[in-house]
Order: sequence, then C-alpha cells, then structure tokens
Amino acid sequence: MRLDGIHHVTCITADAPQNVDFYTRVLGLRLVKKTVNQDDPTVYHLFYADENGSPGSDITFFEYPGVRQGRAGAGMVHTIEWRVGSDAALDFWERRLAAVASGVTRDDHGVAFADPEGLRHRLIASSVDDVPLLAEHPEIPAEQALQGFDGVRAYAAQPDASRSTLEETLGFASLGDDSWEARGATRGGRYAYDEPPAERGAGGAGTVHHVAWSSSLAEHPDWHARTLAAGLQPSPIIDRFWFRSIYFREPSGILFEIATVGPGFGIDEEHLGERLILPPAFEALRDRIEPVLTPLPDPRPWSQTP
Repeated sequence: MRLDGIHHVTCITADAPQNVDFYTRVLGLRLVKKTVNQDDPTVYHLFYADENGSPGSDITFFEYPGVRQGRAGAGMVHTIEWRVGSDAALDFWERRLAAVASGVTRDDHGVAFADPEGLRHRLIASSVDDVPLLAEHPEIPAEQALQGFDGVRAYAAQPDASRSTLEETLGFASLGDDSWEARGATRGGRYAYDEPPAERGAGGAGTVHHVAWSSSLAEHPDWHARTLAAGLQPSPIIDRFWFRSIYFREPSGILFEIATVGPGFGIDEEHLGERLILPPAFEALRDRIEPVLTPLPDPRPWSQTP
C-alpha cells in the first residue's frame, strides 16, 4: 500500500472573512465547501482547493473567532509548501504577494510568505509529473496558478522514533536530510523535519491543526489495521461525508489523518462552495447554526454563476 501524497492540510483562523479574502482573492484558490466543524457545529470549517476540490490541493480552516495568535513549535507543522510551474511563476508571485502578505522572501528555490495570521507558506517551482491542480481566477493566469501541495515542513520532537513510523508503517521513502516522500499511483507529497525553536509552540490562529494523507477507499480499512498494529492508537474510521478519516499522532507529536479520495465534494452541491452545506446529521439544526456563523464575503465576485 502507498499513500498518494497529501490529501489536505487543516489550519486554524480567528477571522473567517479575512481568511476567505486571502485564500480566494490573493492566492486564487476556490472555496469548494462552506460547512461547519463536525465536532463543533457552531464554527466554520472552510475548504479551499482547485476548481474541482481535488485531494492534493485542499487547505482547510476551522474558524474560532477571537482565538489567540498561535506559534509553531516542536511537534507542529510550521510551513506549507505549494507547487508552481516555473521560475516565471515565482516572479509573478513575488510581485503579487509583496503588497498583501508579510515576510515575503525569495531565494534560489522558492518564495516564502505568511498569511495575515502568520501561517507560513512556500512556493516551489516543481518538475514532478503530477497533474497540476488549478483553480480559476481572473487575475492569475493558469500558467502562474498554484498547482497543489508539494509538502509540509514540521518541527521534530522525536525524529528517530518518527523515522520508523514514517518508513516502516506508512511507507514513506527517505529522501535524506530528515525528509521523506509519500508517493502512490497518482500523486506524491513530501514531509520534512527541521530543528525546533527553543520557544514552546502554542496552538491558535495561524497554525496547522493536522495534515491528511490520501488513501483509496478500498485500502482505508487496511491502513487502520496497520496503524493499530504499529501502536499508533488510531481513531475509529470516521465518516466525514465527503471522505472517511483515521486520526493518530506520529511520534514527534504531529496529528496525522489518513483520508479517502472519495466520495468527494460534488456529492451534495453542483456549484462548489456557494452555500452553507451541513452534513446530514446537522441539517435539522440549520435554523440554530446559521445565525451564529460569521457572515462571509463573496469568494467569487467575478463569477456569473446564477
């Protein structure tokens, strides 16, 4: 069994309207699902991705209004890495981000920046053969658009113990230098460790909650059995309606999820992200949920969809 790279990365925001503006208007992603946290339906769970909501391009956010600013530390993901198609695309993003993002820096390998809440990103000119996962945006030509995830970087707490889990249990291939690749039949994604800062990390706005890896529906029960046998204490298989999930922590403390590539976001709406979608278990509570959620800006004001 092989995991097909990153399925999604889930983060935390204190400000959903600002979050929608940055990830749709600035980064050019599509809001593909506007729903609620299935463990706390009083707050949003927002999903941004390519035009079709494909695994491998999906960054998601729980909104906790007013939550404190977080800080990545040992046992936390600190940077999300995205693919772009060329050095010319990096030039485009360096110019575009200069006025609207903080900490924009360019080196020989990519462009780094932070979102308005301090979440670190890095754009890398990629040469892999994976299908580019693109969203449409009137200000961002297709040849410059984000193409999906390249990987994530984390601060290691117990790298030696994690190495065994990554390579022997999850089938990641070592790339050397405390970095690995999870590559399956259709896609790949990288995972890397850096030395943690002295300052202790703190969850909150601008931090990563968990990273999910892609599995087929058919192999998902076997992944549960494998992580259980390895002593990782996985959760039961949870039906998230658009995909199924298994959660566990790898030895350095990062929360991992193994999520299925289906059924997908198109099973309950024709035009992705245009209305509040509640999982069936919460639909009866719509009249109580909608009034407490933060009003959001139009994520696609240029769209002519009726």
